[in-house]
Amino acid sequence: MPLRLSISDADFEDRFDILVNARRETDEDVSSDVKAIISDVRNRGDDAIQELTRKFDHHDLEETGWKIPKADCVAALEEMEASLRVSLELAALRINDYHQGQVPDNRDFNDDAGVRIGARWNAVERAGIYIPGGRAAYPSSVLMNAIPAKVAGVDKVIMVTPTPNGRVNPLVLAAAELAGVDEIWRIGGAQAIAALAYGTVQIEPVDVITGPGNAWVAEAKRQVYGVVGIDMVAGPSEIVVVADGKNDPDWIAADLLSQAEHDPTSQSILFTNDSNFADQVIDKIGKQLRTLKTTKTATTSWNAHGAVITVDRFEQAVPLVDRLAAEHLELAIDEPEEMFRKIRHAGSVFLGRHTPEALGDYVAGPNHVLPTGRRARFSSGLSVTDFMKRTSFISCDDKALRNIGPAAVALAEAEGLPAHAASITRRLHSNAKD
Repeated sequence: MPLRLSISDADFEDRFDILVNARRETDEDVSSDVKAIISDVRNRGDDAIQELTRKFDHHDLEETGWKIPKADCVAALEEMEASLRVSLELAALRINDYHQGQVPDNRDFNDDAGVRIGARWNAVERAGIYIPGGRAAYPSSVLMNAIPAKVAGVDKVIMVTPTPNGRVNPLVLAAAELAGVDEIWRIGGAQAIAALAYGTVQIEPVDVITGPGNAWVAEAKRQVYGVVGIDMVAGPSEIVVVADGKNDPDWIAADLLSQAEHDPTSQSILFTNDSNFADQVIDKIGKQLRTLKTTKTATTSWNAHGAVITVDRFEQAVPLVDRLAAEHLELAIDEPEEMFRKIRHAGSVFLGRHTPEALGDYVAGPNHVLPTGRRARFSSGLSVTDFMKRTSFISCDDKALRNIGPAAVALAEAEGLPAHAASITRRLHSNAKD
């Protein structure tokens, strides 16, 4: 059964602290296995990729093909059921429109000292996106990763996706075509991350890797960071719902289960100021679990990691919500904006009774690749700028150098770096002679 807490419990703080700090990532230590896989790919390249694919995905790349032809993607999009295609196109349009607004402006100006300073933004040349192909296939994740890269101006978007037994989900291919993915490789796992980071004879290395994956993929991204940029090291999905008794308990139960069905280690937490409403939601969850196709996963998640927390006033929930720093936060209360202004830590926030988190997974527009495991305290969801980098620039004429150069000389000498100082003083002295 899920955890039940009340803020009036004598041991509330201790039990809530355990909830906040509970580790839901896999207990299996995969770091050494991942390190060995990365080393193997670096040393043996395509041969290692082929062997690992045969071992884990049970097909031979020489037979099924390393790359998925563009024609297959075009066909998948053209053969998609009409109403589903309309929905996918709507999602792509809204995601594109939202991310267009994230493109940063360049800066170029002269300050009071006469120094020209600024910054120019450029996209990376190549981006790799990882799309899972195991427990479920997510065309929405293709859109959420590829479209921001394209909006940023990335030259080439390279997708890797495992194809167990050689089978590929046509919805993923259709989404790739719609999003403008340039290449798709039939490889997955840590070996795919290694191939993107270091390159092989067939696969060119990329500059940034994004996208969700299992524990091996997450650990591989962690280990190659620094060779390439990454979006984040993601863990199990999570949702916090703040809801009062004016909500339909059936709605809130469905919202909580929308994350529980992702994975047995996902987490769903309800905050409410109405204990009777809490009971109703728990009852509705029990009933909905009996009819869900994902009942096994959702039941395990809800019973092992779910929580229902009763507060006297929603003001009390604000610091608790911030401590959880959840991936998704729903505020299904009368004045959601008022609480939203006070919240500092959340990956994405859904305001009002008619804004379920599931909208954000598909068609709302903002990215659904979000920080998990309390990482919303210091990181943000995937954006256009994850595929870009900023280059600053400085330009001085003689007058500007005289205005700020002496201060730089003083600091260089204070730090014991005479060559730094000399590179400035030689110009200052030359200018003075002139």
